[in-house]
Amino acid sequence: MQISDHIQGILATLPTKPGCYQMKNAEGTIIYVGKAINLRNRVRSYFHADASHDGKTRRLVREIAHIEWIIVGSELEALILEMNLIKRYRPKYNIRLKDDKRYPYIKIHWNETFPTVSVTRQMVEDGARYFGPYTSAWAVYQTLDVLRRIFPYLTCDRKITGQDKRACLYYDIKLCAAPCIGAIDQAGYRQMISDLMDFLGGHSEPITARLTTEMENAAEELHFEKAAALRDRLKAIASIVERQKIVFAADYLDSDVLAMARADGEACVQIFFIRGGKLIGREYFILEGTEDTSDPEVMSQFIQQFYTEAANVPDQVLLPQQIEEAQIVAQWLRSRRGGKKVEMSVPSAGQPQELVQMAAENAAETLSALRAQWQADSHKQEAALAELQNALNLPAPLNRMECYDVSHTQGVATVGAMVVFEQGVPAKRLYRKFNIDSTSIGNPDDFASMEEMLTRRFKRWAAGESAASTPGGKVDESFARLPDLIIIDGGKGQLGRAVSVLESFGLAERVPVVGLAKREEEIFFPHHSAPLILPRHSQALYLLQRIRDEAHRFGITAHRARRSKQGMASILDSIPGIGSARRKSLLKHFGSVDKIRAASLDDLAAIIPLSAAESLKTNLE
Repeated sequence: MQISDHIQGILATLPTKPGCYQMKNAEGTIIYVGKAINLRNRVRSYFHADASHDGKTRRLVREIAHIEWIIVGSELEALILEMNLIKRYRPKYNIRLKDDKRYPYIKIHWNETFPTVSVTRQMVEDGARYFGPYTSAWAVYQTLDVLRRIFPYLTCDRKITGQDKRACLYYDIKLCAAPCIGAIDQAGYRQMISDLMDFLGGHSEPITARLTTEMENAAEELHFEKAAALRDRLKAIASIVERQKIVFAADYLDSDVLAMARADGEACVQIFFIRGGKLIGREYFILEGTEDTSDPEVMSQFIQQFYTEAANVPDQVLLPQQIEEAQIVAQWLRSRRGGKKVEMSVPSAGQPQELVQMAAENAAETLSALRAQWQADSHKQEAALAELQNALNLPAPLNRMECYDVSHTQGVATVGAMVVFEQGVPAKRLYRKFNIDSTSIGNPDDFASMEEMLTRRFKRWAAGESAASTPGGKVDESFARLPDLIIIDGGKGQLGRAVSVLESFGLAERVPVVGLAKREEEIFFPHHSAPLILPRHSQALYLLQRIRDEAHRFGITAHRARRSKQGMASILDSIPGIGSARRKSLLKHFGSVDKIRAASLDDLAAIIPLSAAESLKTNLE
């Protein structure tokens, strides 16, 4: 194996201490993160001419252009740092959860006087209680829809005093307990929300026992309406509990049961959630980058990534086989659980083993169904790409397409948008926006804006070509490759400017370009007067429309953000005594012009001189 002098120098200076290492490619992108008790021994092992290296490791080593490391104090610290780095950078050679979006949680705002319930994709230390993560936001909302009928929690933003004259419609249809009119007091409302949290945690027996006692007491005291409401709540709870399969005695440890199925570099992990002896729910998660990796290592990585995101860690985790680094992972889980012990075991008999087997069967069925769906979607994309290539009479497959759009309001805050599709799907990491200076092109001119955007794009490509030939040169991935097709959102005028730019860079023969006019969905070609009109139900047309619509959406979003920023700045800049520095200080402190307008003179004078504050107050009133 040929090792560069640069890498040889790094290998010679590696420390023998525990830590994490980050391997980067020629573009400076982190492609792998690992941990080691001894950094020198571990990192050097990648570069040994060892026939035991798997294909994935050999591919990784061929791409390594630079290595960085971080020293830590212990193996546990290395584990935690590695997890955080994988989560942050999502290196392509690491095992990782397939979806890079955040998963949804149910959030109970327990820190509020009258707690509300919401769905969020981020857990923060704010005194709230979280449940999840879940893989489907739709399923979360369905769950809350049912729970709200049992525990009618607040959904409005009223200030609750108990003195309001009327409740909202939700009280009339029994979807709110109406603390606003005093129909339930603070203690009663918080008890109801506490019951909701216990129910989400799978512990319904204490709730049922207490509500039964309350119902009987209400009936004895002749409060029949209250007794009937409690009866209805108990029936609703019972109908849900009946669907939860009882698998252990109620005093059995709360457990998560994990099992896995694998195929072609992807893995599906199924989790059964056992709480209070009942199977209260299940979720599946897909991992990628698992090729050439053992089952124990894949499961270990899943446990680390899942429980980093999980709202709580159970007493016990049941596994299909022992995982790698079980001792250090168990130590980390214990720290995640606030110092309480977490048992990780591989059951060999009885109901626990049957549950692991059931989870494995579910994982296999889920992965099979998902793969069939992915293959169908992939076939549809391939068909659309082939149809488009044929319709446009292009010589090469359309692996990369770029679409350009210009957005502005009467020439103000002009923004150019570049979106990239790879293999027929959006590659959002490659999207770029271009702020167009209208003063540099004269009056608002979409043609000139398009020309400026494309000129800047291909200047970046040309600069990247030079950087790629220079040792250590950095290249922006968005501009490094030429597209197989450029789509211009517009007709002949915009298309003509695009052709001029391509000619100026000597790319007119290398990069095909078409214009897509909105009105009749006409496709225009350079130097041809007659447009092409695809059949209305053509998959090729649907693909073009999707790319064009995505460029428009991305451009509009960027334009609105720029216009809003310019709007705030322009109001303040017109006020005597408020320059650029003071404007930035004011906006940083107050956040918006409306909040600046509402601030007192003393509040403003704490940020800027009194004379400027008085001028600001006078001009904003």
